[in-house]
Amino acid sequence: MNQQSAISVAELDLGAAGPRLRPAPGAPAPVPGDVYALVRVDGRPAATVLGRYEEGEDPAEALAALAAGRLAEAGTPRADAERLAAAEGQQPTATTPPPPPASVVVATRERPASLARALDSLLAQDHPDHELIVVDNAPRTSATHDLVTKEYKEYADRLRYVREDRPGLAAAHNAGVAAAGGEVLAFTDDDVIADPRWLSALAAPFAADPGLGCVTGLILPARLSTPAQILLESHGGFAKGFAPRLYDPARPPADEPLFPFTAGSFGSGANMAFRASALRRAGGFDPATGTGTPAKGGDDLYAFVAVLAAGHRLRYTPDALVWHHHRETWQDLRNQAYGYGAGLTAYLTATLVRRPALLPALLARLPRGLAHARTMTARRGEGDGGVPGEHGTRHHPWPASLSRLERRGMLYGPVGYAKARISGGGSR
Repeated sequence: MNQQSAISVAELDLGAAGPRLRPAPGAPAPVPGDVYALVRVDGRPAATVLGRYEEGEDPAEALAALAAGRLAEAGTPRADAERLAAAEGQQPTATTPPPPPASVVVATRERPASLARALDSLLAQDHPDHELIVVDNAPRTSATHDLVTKEYKEYADRLRYVREDRPGLAAAHNAGVAAAGGEVLAFTDDDVIADPRWLSALAAPFAADPGLGCVTGLILPARLSTPAQILLESHGGFAKGFAPRLYDPARPPADEPLFPFTAGSFGSGANMAFRASALRRAGGFDPATGTGTPAKGGDDLYAFVAVLAAGHRLRYTPDALVWHHHRETWQDLRNQAYGYGAGLTAYLTATLVRRPALLPALLARLPRGLAHARTMTARRGEGDGGVPGEHGTRHHPWPASLSRLERRGMLYGPVGYAKARISGGGSR
């Protein structure tokens, strides 16, 4: 893997007083060289830019010029929201209803330092009525328990510890669902830093739309310090863009003929929320999926499709932002590529097993779906991601070995799901 200098990660605020640049949460101050910046307009995430500045130059001014061009192409968050509302036939209202009471579930296993960083950001949320639930999944030590109950004991009225001995992310999430009391159940990972408005932005759409079952949000890199982190983000990372979008099973999107089985386009498990009643009626997460099981992933994708199959809508909103600490090493990236492929077909298998009524639609779309997934892995090699900035096309080709690993994972996914079911992961 080619060596690549670290890229600074920052936030660029565009306001009447002029552009202001600051480090991303938890990141060091930008230094001369390449800078990847989230552009905010009126405080709202609007775009990302990748620029370079030299010693003696003003990085805010240099990046602001790039941001102006990007925003001219993409539009502003307010304009995007107005276009979506118009497409849905909604009328603007004078008042915004408060976000519903929410429970935040964070599943973790033996990563107390990372968890502490995440909890600090989650305890600083501006949501007026929420609780935090830490699910300690198959712990080997008391480190997580000690962190939550001792280091954060002053937050005992807002922060609860739950232990789930059955390994697997889906099993941990189901334990959190069982313990949660909020109308909205939000999920994130122990390797994120949440924007202070994250939970409010993620929960607010549920108050405005009673038919909404799920909301997902924007995931950006917290650090771009290693070649593996830069490569992943250069080819899309976890980001789903800056345009809000509504997925409605009553009005399938014309540009996604495989809907709803292209669940990876809806969002990711590090930044998702469900209406509690909808998720519970759908049966929660399939415990034979997810990281920590032989299936290796797919728990979030399964839940997205389960809620959509029940007739609920799903919304993506870039206003709900978390900063994700990508894995740092080449081996981490290899494992991730294989896990993505396995999780994709594992979730499709789970959907077929758990929801046989979807079998005709799934089988009709499955060949095209697998071909679509194969095309997407191949396109990474062509550098179509273009994130951060325009890096993807020229400087960071996606290695063919990673595409092969994803495809091998896709072949393994149904086997992994079956192994998880046999070992007891599929029982509820």
